Amino acid sequence: MPKRLGALVLLSLLAACGTTDDEVTMRTNPANRKPGYFDVKGYLDAQVTRLNQLQPAVEKQVQLRDGRQETTRVTKTDWAKELQIFYQADINKPALRGLYAADAAPKLQDGVVRETYALQPGNDAPVKRLTVEAAQESGATQQLTATVQQDNPLFYSEKKLLLAVRNGQLTEYEVRGVQKLVFFDTVRYSVRTRVVQ
Repeated sequence: MPKRLGALVLLSLLAACGTTDDEVTMRTNPANRKPGYFDVKGYLDAQVTRLNQLQPAVEKQVQLRDGRQETTRVTKTDWAKELQIFYQADINKPALRGLYAADAAPKLQDGVVRETYALQPGNDAPVKRLTVEAAQESGATQQLTATVQQDNPLFYSEKKLLLAVRNGQLTEYEVRGVQKLVFFDTVRYSVRTRVVQ
């Protein structure tokens, strides 16, 4: 009888020290985890949903290799594809946890709070820096900027991304970049898009 009582007490203690259902859910389903950094993916998903409903026209300005600029107007856009490049700035992937340092104190200037997440030295990840600007009073995101790089012996690529929002609505976005393949010339490009209401 004492052995059974001891085993029962031991099982009770183990059960008390176990994990809660919430903790198990968090471990088994990473989608339920709270993002460690700014939630780029969630923010873009919300913008894509809104823009697919509104279907605003856009004006694209592309800088060509010879420096000339071309402008075109597009009336129907698949926003998930259009903003796909900005999803590259998502630093909340499980493999990237703990690799970025956020500002100790976000900077405040002219009613705008700016927070920067920088890749810590000694780590390797494509997103080198992500900066989020939000209105101080409302907390509404106004601008995202990111630097994304890939560097290996055969290929170098750097993209500077900018996404501007006013009153919760995407107003413009820009991608500037440079690519260099071994044995080929360096290619620079720039695409700036303005959302026409």
